[in-house]
Amino acid sequence: MWARPKDDRTPIAHSCLTLLYNVNMRTAKTVSITLPPDLLVKAQEYAQREHRTMSELFREALRRYMAGDPEWNALLQRTRAKGKALGVTSEADVERLSDEYRRSKRR
Repeated sequence: MWARPKDDRTPIAHSCLTLLYNVNMRTAKTVSITLPPDLLVKAQEYAQREHRTMSELFREALRRYMAGDPEWNALLQRTRAKGKALGVTSEADVERLSDEYRRSKRR
């Protein structure tokens, strides 16, 4: 147990919080990002509505982005396999196949 010096007038609760903060030193790094004004306003509105800081909002957004969407990932896997089977290797191939499909629907 930690003993408080007799001449220390700091409340015990404050001492405990300070000790915990010092033990769990912050390891996060500060980054700077550039946003268009309208996107910044929307982000600020979201943060305020959800009672979050901007840092918390962007950390959560990044976590979700990095986790991905299982349904989207499954769709990408299926379409990439289909594209490979059709010999699609470029955006031009996608455009060509799209045009061919549209022409066949017009007939």
